[in-house]
Amino acid sequence: MKKVLVLYYSQSGQLKSVLDKIVVPLRQSREVRLDCREIKPVNPYPYPWSFYEFFNVFPEAVNLDGCGVEAIEAEDEYDLIILGYTVWFLSPSIPVTGFLQSGQAKHLFKNKPVVTVIACRDMWLTAQEKMKRLLMSLDARLLDNVVLTDQGKSLYTFVTTPRWMLTGRKDAFWFFPRAGVAEDDINQASRFGRRLCTALDKNKEQGSAAMLDNMGAVNVNGKLIATERIAHRSFLIWSKFIKKAGQPNSAGRKLVITVYAVFLLMLVLTIVPLNIVIRKIIYPFRKKAIDEAVVCYEQPSGR
Repeated sequence: MKKVLVLYYSQSGQLKSVLDKIVVPLRQSREVRLDCREIKPVNPYPYPWSFYEFFNVFPEAVNLDGCGVEAIEAEDEYDLIILGYTVWFLSPSIPVTGFLQSGQAKHLFKNKPVVTVIACRDMWLTAQEKMKRLLMSLDARLLDNVVLTDQGKSLYTFVTTPRWMLTGRKDAFWFFPRAGVAEDDINQASRFGRRLCTALDKNKEQGSAAMLDNMGAVNVNGKLIATERIAHRSFLIWSKFIKKAGQPNSAGRKLVITVYAVFLLMLVLTIVPLNIVIRKIIYPFRKKAIDEAVVCYEQPSGR
């Protein structure tokens, strides 16, 4: 019998819904023992967020400063670990980072095959690159990655996602679509669990090849690659300013956060629309380079 550990941190419940669908075939299998464990911060984060609470975690998330987390109840050895996480400011969420930096994670993940599962807005490449480094530091083996992204267009999600995070409301309004991953995409995620059951039965988790290749587990939008790289450079700079301004919730940090929020709003209203136009113009000239980057980022699971 194969033992599978599912780890996750989900504030809104969306990621948990995705994982619940994925593991249905694993739960039903008589050849798999499944342990699902929620990562719990010692000091819980709010949901919905208030404005300043939301941006207070910005520098810590960007710089992978994990928080303290409670130890999980787990066995000593697992055949496969499924790690679900959401993206905070182009980085893995702080609780997930905190757990991966814990002593317990060093034991659980060492030499273990891992499947990462992401549910997020649309930009996750930088977060997954950081996740790869975190897993590498634990001597874990990343075999697959599953990514489900928001159903709305990128420009719309600049409004719908913050509204969801700050109010808890994800319903459609005006001309904006519903926030979050489409229900159909979530419901269809069980296909990944069926493939994992087959792979475990054939001991494929013991090898180095992807188990979820050619299933549409990962689809990179090549037109967002450059945008995400620019955004991350900006995040690194601003995170230093905010961090130097003071501790979380201090007056100094709130002042710099306010300036940064105004800066972001101006970007969304001016630079972002301009960038969309520029991307469309230069895309034909950089198609080969972008296609090569897409193939690289889609590894290990591919299309």
